[in-house]
Amino acid sequence: MNDSLPVAIAVMAHNEEQRIARCLESLPLGEPGYAIHVVVNGTTDRTAQIARGYDEVTVHDWEQGGKSRSWNRFVFDDPAPAARHFVFADGDAQIQPGSIAALVERLDEGGANAASAFPGNGRRVEAYREQMRREHGLFGDLYALHGDFVARMREKDIRLPVDLIGDDGLLCSLAKTDLDNEDDWQDERVATMESAAFLCDPVRATPADLLLQARRMRNYSLRHFQNRIVSDIMRGPGPAALPDRLASLYARYLPQFRPRRDPRLWWFDRQALAAMARAAG
Repeated sequence: MNDSLPVAIAVMAHNEEQRIARCLESLPLGEPGYAIHVVVNGTTDRTAQIARGYDEVTVHDWEQGGKSRSWNRFVFDDPAPAARHFVFADGDAQIQPGSIAALVERLDEGGANAASAFPGNGRRVEAYREQMRREHGLFGDLYALHGDFVARMREKDIRLPVDLIGDDGLLCSLAKTDLDNEDDWQDERVATMESAAFLCDPVRATPADLLLQARRMRNYSLRHFQNRIVSDIMRGPGPAALPDRLASLYARYLPQFRPRRDPRLWWFDRQALAAMARAAG
């Protein structure tokens, strides 16, 4: 690890013109030792224009959407930034003071491939926080990866499938297995930091928010089935067998999948399975 390198902070942003300024102003803008990037992907609003108004920020504005695709481009291809550690935040998150420093300090101590922040608000916040304590989970809203871990991902060319929903789940598994299969699983390789937290806007009972929540529920269902495929790979051959696109494996796995019986999930699972069938051709 090169201590002279900056800590790279990547804000992943898709159509976040209402929230991106708040997110950026919660970051250590202008503080030495940080290089702040905004990764704008598939956006049709003013997200990139607003981000360019901050002199301390480097903006990457890509027409193609997809968080996992954009994560790969930033980490591997853009050209790949050199950094001591990598912090990732979502563009709709507000980072609590001291959180990024806490994540970086924990990675500097060694013994962890990743450090994860806790949610700071939301209807089920206490349940999520308890689950993180128990399972050493990782939320995509705010987490950090050790620079050496990212360097080894680059050496092995272990990328996220570009159509993956839920990059955080796979990255958590890769960190816990140390880029191997699940035979080498150690929860402690992901450090959960209660001194680091983020806030997100709650869902309100407005037509726009309800439509957004419906899209999220469909994505959560797709993520559920994708995670079953990814888990099968991680239990077996390991990350070297991850495909460029998970859709290339849908035809093999779809006969095993059924909508869950929970009435809150059943309809969204049906929609996700129908979408997977179309993508499988």
